[in-house]
Amino acid sequence: MRIRKITLLIILASFIAACSTKPNGNTAWINNRPVIGPDYSGLTIPINIAPLNFTIEENGDAFFVRILDEKGVSIEVSDKRGIIKIPEKKWKNLLRDNKSKKLFYQVYVKRGGEWSQFEPFSNTISDSPVAPYLYYRLLFPGYESWGEISIMQRSLESFEEKVVVQNNVVGQNCVNCHAVNLQNPDNFMFHMRGSRGGTYFVADGDLKKFNLKTKEMENSATYPRWHPSGKYVAFSSNKVVQQFHSLESKKIEVTDLASALVLYDLAKNEIMEIQVNQKRQFMDTYPEWSPAGDWLYFCRAAQIEKEYDYRDIKYNLYRVNFNPSNRTFGEVEMVFDAAALGKSVSFPRVSPNGKLLVFTLHDYGCFPVWHKEADLYSIKPDDFSVAKLEVNSDFSESYHSWSANGRWLVFSSKRGDGLSARPYISYVDENGVALKPFVLPQENPKFYNRFLKTFNIPEFAESEFSFTPGEIRKAARQEAIQPKWSDK
Repeated sequence: MRIRKITLLIILASFIAACSTKPNGNTAWINNRPVIGPDYSGLTIPINIAPLNFTIEENGDAFFVRILDEKGVSIEVSDKRGIIKIPEKKWKNLLRDNKSKKLFYQVYVKRGGEWSQFEPFSNTISDSPVAPYLYYRLLFPGYESWGEISIMQRSLESFEEKVVVQNNVVGQNCVNCHAVNLQNPDNFMFHMRGSRGGTYFVADGDLKKFNLKTKEMENSATYPRWHPSGKYVAFSSNKVVQQFHSLESKKIEVTDLASALVLYDLAKNEIMEIQVNQKRQFMDTYPEWSPAGDWLYFCRAAQIEKEYDYRDIKYNLYRVNFNPSNRTFGEVEMVFDAAALGKSVSFPRVSPNGKLLVFTLHDYGCFPVWHKEADLYSIKPDDFSVAKLEVNSDFSESYHSWSANGRWLVFSSKRGDGLSARPYISYVDENGVALKPFVLPQENPKFYNRFLKTFNIPEFAESEFSFTPGEIRKAARQEAIQPKWSDK
């Protein structure tokens, strides 16, 4: 009888050990770090970021992760499939209590009833918060579908996402080119093409539709940038053509046939030419203001002829001084001669402290979305020194924007499948060095394996968009307000 009890106890103990969801102390050592996806290791992360959920991409029957701080306070997560979802409340508390400190990740795998531990990895918690919201446009990569395009608002402190404006709310019209002033959605705008076409402005608590093309303008207002004062918006006015490649790696080429810069005065409802190209010798596009609003940066290429090779179109980076009190501009100054390197510049974006400008450098043209060689570079406006950022991949890095505190850069990258752009966030230190980026965290860490849409024009914001789909639909039905043209 006693032997039978002992045998039963041994069997029970073995069963409990086999079913254990966490290591019991007797573990083997694996002399390398685990493969996880997304790669959330070796990062500097914001103190207010949502949980960085991940999958353990190793063979095993069970998985266990312990995330602990320097004092030993920890979060423990176990899962048979290796899908590690970190409890939000515990995660927020751990970040809050470890400002400017490290978190350590211990990863265990169970194989054949035995637990093994990988080499640990760590992340550093920055004391600089990231903006609480991120705006972006979701659409399928390519050109085929207008039917499913939406501008979204995502909380970076949680996984909450909501629609700002969607095509099916406004009669399947195409929504694009949204812009936020100083990360404040109270100064927000977007274009809409189609039967409800126009430029929609949120200003002073109102949502209104405008037609930003006068008879004096050759082309409609296209790429926008708010002046920091909120009084003006600079636009490029572009005539573009799409060309379709037979090469799988390129897909689409968008080329300017002509482009100029215009300034819209919201208070006076006036639009005027930015007189830097009166003889139409150049194509000017992608305006960007300095934080003080006294410089306007833009990209410039020589005006093309009727017969041209799109591969010969090279944009350089320029700037011009601006006096906001009387809307006058000074002399044009070259900032970076990309053409001398056989390259082209797009998307200049100045940091909030004005010490760094980040741009996209690629082989030709002004639409680097399908250019695998497109990378992010920085230039210092005080001495024009240039550096390649340490965030680039073998795929396209394109649109990017800064957080209000100048410590976080978000950019679109096609690393992964080479087709769909994802938003990546990088910490930029006081010396202008951009650290290892991480993809926007999702509640389901397998999200990007299954989600086919591309994230377009990521922009940080400090607060939520306040208008409902019904209010947007009402504004879309209105007659567009027509600005006056001004010669000065």
